[in-house]
Amino acid sequence: MAARKPDEIDRHIMAELQADGRMTNVELAGRVGISAPPCLRRVRSLEEDGLITGYHAGVDARALGFEVAFFALVRLQSQAVSDLADFEARCRLWPLVRECHMLNGDIDFILRCVAPDLASFHAFLTDELVTSPNVASVKTSLVIRSAKDEPGIPFDVLEERLSQSA
Repeated sequence: MAARKPDEIDRHIMAELQADGRMTNVELAGRVGISAPPCLRRVRSLEEDGLITGYHAGVDARALGFEVAFFALVRLQSQAVSDLADFEARCRLWPLVRECHMLNGDIDFILRCVAPDLASFHAFLTDELVTSPNVASVKTSLVIRSAKDEPGIPFDVLEERLSQSA
């Protein structure tokens, strides 16, 4: 949880780093209009406060041999806190599962997954996911194409909202 509320400069720093996490501190400072030393202090503070959680490279899964992307909608037999935690822990161990989100309603979890091919997809589905303890049902949908895949948050929407409330 954040120790302090991020100001406009902090939000600008996060927006710039979200767009390009490889830029130097000097370049970042120039983009946000402050000198390099306070910019670095702000970045470190945002990291320590947990507002910046990491830096990642976007990679092309298909170009690297992961031809199959799919979503799995998982319903559990029990939604007891320990059963939910057990399922989440299992998801963290499965390399093909790239995201795991608990939902409300009829479906308990949605998983975003990748696999090298249909045989790997099928093996994961039948040998691991469906047979996993407490899993009542699984429905899958293969991704045909993606029209948008944008990580992070829309800082422009955040700034507009904050300016309207000021």
